Amino acid sequence: MASRKDKQADRVRSIFNRSNQSKRIQWEYINQKSFDFSNDNQLTLSERQDLEDQGMPTFTINRITPVVEMLNFYATANNPRWQAVAVEGSDSKVAAVFSDMADYIWSLSRGNSLYANAVNDSITKSIGWLHVVVDPDADRGMGEVKIEQPEPFDIFVDPKSRDLLFRDASFILVRKILPKNQLLRLFPDKKAKINKAASSENNDYSYTEKSLDIHQKDFGYKDIVEADAVDPATGDTAELLEYFELYEKTKIAYMNVFYRIPPSEEKMQEIKSAVEEDMQNITAEMEVKLLEQQQQMQEAVESGEMIQERYQLEMQNAAKRMQEELELQRTKIINSLIQKATEVDNKIVTEKEYKILEADPSFANILEEAIKFYGDRIRKVCVIGDSTIYDIYLPETITEYPLIPFHYKWTGTPYPISAVSPLIGKQREINKSHQIMVHNASLGSSLRWLHEEGSIDTDYWEKYSSSPGALLPIRPGATPPTVVQPAPLSNAFFQIVQEGKTDMEYLAGIYSSMQGDQGQQHETYRGMLAIDEYGTRRVKQWMKNSIEPALAQLGQLVQQFSQSVYTAHKVFRVVQPSALQEEREVQINVPMYNDFGEAVGKFMDYETARFDIRIITGSTLPLNRWAYLAELKDMFQLGIIDDMAVLAETDIRDKEAIAERKSMMSQLQGQVSGMEEQIKDKDGTIETLERQLVQAGIKGKVMQAEMEIDKKTNQTATRTEKEYLETQAKQKLLRNMMSDKAQSTTKQSEADRKVRAKELDLQIKGVINNLQDNTKPS
Repeated sequence: MASRKDKQADRVRSIFNRSNQSKRIQWEYINQKSFDFSNDNQLTLSERQDLEDQGMPTFTINRITPVVEMLNFYATANNPRWQAVAVEGSDSKVAAVFSDMADYIWSLSRGNSLYANAVNDSITKSIGWLHVVVDPDADRGMGEVKIEQPEPFDIFVDPKSRDLLFRDASFILVRKILPKNQLLRLFPDKKAKINKAASSENNDYSYTEKSLDIHQKDFGYKDIVEADAVDPATGDTAELLEYFELYEKTKIAYMNVFYRIPPSEEKMQEIKSAVEEDMQNITAEMEVKLLEQQQQMQEAVESGEMIQERYQLEMQNAAKRMQEELELQRTKIINSLIQKATEVDNKIVTEKEYKILEADPSFANILEEAIKFYGDRIRKVCVIGDSTIYDIYLPETITEYPLIPFHYKWTGTPYPISAVSPLIGKQREINKSHQIMVHNASLGSSLRWLHEEGSIDTDYWEKYSSSPGALLPIRPGATPPTVVQPAPLSNAFFQIVQEGKTDMEYLAGIYSSMQGDQGQQHETYRGMLAIDEYGTRRVKQWMKNSIEPALAQLGQLVQQFSQSVYTAHKVFRVVQPSALQEEREVQINVPMYNDFGEAVGKFMDYETARFDIRIITGSTLPLNRWAYLAELKDMFQLGIIDDMAVLAETDIRDKEAIAERKSMMSQLQGQVSGMEEQIKDKDGTIETLERQLVQAGIKGKVMQAEMEIDKKTNQTATRTEKEYLETQAKQKLLRNMMSDKAQSTTKQSEADRKVRAKELDLQIKGVINNLQDNTKPS
């Protein structure tokens, strides 16, 4: 009976055959050549043989390797760093742990070397890859998230993908050629399937020429051949098998289910107690109203406004309405309290799981709403030879391919361009130019001779024609040999060589000054910094547009994988990325217990936290140490940072001990300053007390002097008062006497005036009479 055919394995092989078409083969051939040139494998076997046949040198002037090394340095000078931003405020503490988690996974996977290899592949092979995987056997079966670095030529991407990170690709396929014994070690639980697997494909598909010449150095970098695979158990040649890993994005139907969580029995007892208490108050109020209504109707009966039969009927209806109202109020209160105590939760389940839940009547009673939507899931199919090993879906938290591409120059397709490809032409030009110049110089120093056949002994001339002072015989009667001089090279040829080197620097964006060439550097320090800033802009453009988006995608996948793997309590230690290398312990998913020792929740619940991942821009770029230290020095002088921040960035030996000593010194200085403050306070208190004592003595003396002065003042005041009275009496008497005297003087003066006035009048009259007498006519 024929064995059953594995349709899944056939599908995977068909995807590989369709992906490995002519464009993919041509792209791989071109980039393999770029990789060969970067590793100084720049001559093919036919080129080397042609040069040797012409007597020309076969050396190369490799100017590509320094470019690759400098680009590697700029992209991998520091480890990448990620920052987590919490979606909700409750997740902020857990989000802060992600940076430590990423550092832990990076250190566990030796991420710095893997990242350097991926960047080197990006530069030389146009694309590099990092692969986030889970090692289920690590940590004693608890599992660990790790990072791997696959071979770029082993990965086949959907040719229709147009996304930088291939997020829109319908598949990503990994194809390797591995020995069967290695596959048995990778999958110890699948030995039966691996032993039955068979592969009829051609395993050797390297595109470089091969030669047994040890000087050729042109060997296949991609895969091992069957002769190279050794089975360590037997020592014989191991059997090779094709190994496929197919990642596909599929749409899965999900249901966003909203359902009620009814209150517990204890909560229901509390609700019943609350209902009874409320009903007692309502019943008492309604009974009072019924009595009031009864009293009003009795008064109406007594006044003759209502008959007895109407009274009895109305009372019966009122009692019945009261009972109905009480039942209605009880129902409303119960429903209100139950509704408040009932929680509405939602959960995401697949449509298949939802149909199973929907068939359960108990779940149908608490179901509120169900919303259907489609989500991305990553499907992984593993095939060895013609057998399917497993077909699984990655955890729901993982929504992107675990393979992250690092392009150098993205072309909008899965076939990018490397940094070496544009340099191959110039590298060949430089190699050819130097070969011609050296060959021309060799021809000039080793003379060639033109002679008649049979005129000389050719063996003798070949041996001694270049020897100083050699005597070279010719046969009698023969024409002497003539020297054949090489044609001189044009000066423009040397200029082409120099321009070729300059063009290569311009194409690569890596100049001599960036590699420490003193002749190309600026004289001043600021000028060197300016050259460093301007010269790295093309590198920074590549980092910003190609490397950093891939690193951000890597951080997101590390988050998704770690949240699906690290669901239990985990303690890990990380070394802080500071210059002082401090070690710190971090815990996640710490269980919380109640008084009965039962786990009731988790502290730092990493699994359910929601946060976004961002790459810190420029975290992998190198820093100009001297410029950075000068900036730190200026900031320290301005008082923005302390001296410890400057010390942490220096290269001083044993700076941890210096930091510790400075810390002790700062503590002692703090104690000394505290004691100085206490002494100052005490000195101030003593000075204050001394001043108070002096002031008290002065006040005592002043008071004593004031008392003596007051005593003398009182005595003087008594004596002065008597003298004052006597003086006042004397002054009064004197004033009276002076007044009398003034009055008498005034009276006497008035009498004398009148007498003088009369005398004057008489004199005037006498003068007038004399004048009149003199004027009369004689």
